[in-house]
Amino acid sequence: MIEAKGLTKLYRDHEAINDISFFLKKGEIVGFLGPNGAGKTTTMKILTGSMPATRGTTKVAGFDVVEQPLEVKRRIGYLPEHPPVYPDLTVREYLRFVGKLKGLGGKGLTTEVGRVLERILLGSVANRLIRNISKGYQQRVGLAQALLGSPEVLILDEPTIGLDPRQIGEVRHLIRELAGDHTVILSTHILQEVVATCERVIIINKGRVVADDRLNALLESHSQQGKEISLERVFLSLTAEA
Repeated sequence: MIEAKGLTKLYRDHEAINDISFFLKKGEIVGFLGPNGAGKTTTMKILTGSMPATRGTTKVAGFDVVEQPLEVKRRIGYLPEHPPVYPDLTVREYLRFVGKLKGLGGKGLTTEVGRVLERILLGSVANRLIRNISKGYQQRVGLAQALLGSPEVLILDEPTIGLDPRQIGEVRHLIRELAGDHTVILSTHILQEVVATCERVIIINKGRVVADDRLNALLESHSQQGKEISLERVFLSLTAEA
């Protein structure tokens, strides 16, 4: 579903990412981890077509991000760290606006907006101005717009920021439910979120991939004398300063 080969991004003489490659199968939920400045956001921007790579290629569902950008965008739902919501619209108005940008219209648009409102539990605030709902609800609105049109790929950057513990549990449950129907890349600093939702983990450090494996296999490969090890300890070991 996603093929990234040799992705490199240079900002003048600064190398944000260097020769990153990975392949994601349909229906996988993959945790994308790395310390601040490791290149996570740069990689996600390249995957979504909002930033070109200096070198390397990316394909989504067989379509090249550079040569066929519209086909790629039709297949991706993206939730950035700060949701691009418009405070002067109601939740429903905003979702209808995004749906139209995605090519939905008529009864199909109304049905799809109703579907994501129900799925993300936004019905109670659907007719309220976005400026007047909590940060947690605004985060949910961002997730709802990513789901509009049932895209094959979802790229979620810190999807539970600002949510209370109950809402975090609901969003994690939703992400697990998306497996199979959607390929999900989950970028987060909350390692427990990866443990709770992801089957596979990619860790990058200083612009390079330092681990790419199924979660259980990654933990097992770093265990010592048969003792269990946490993802946090693995992460700290792989991203330690030289």
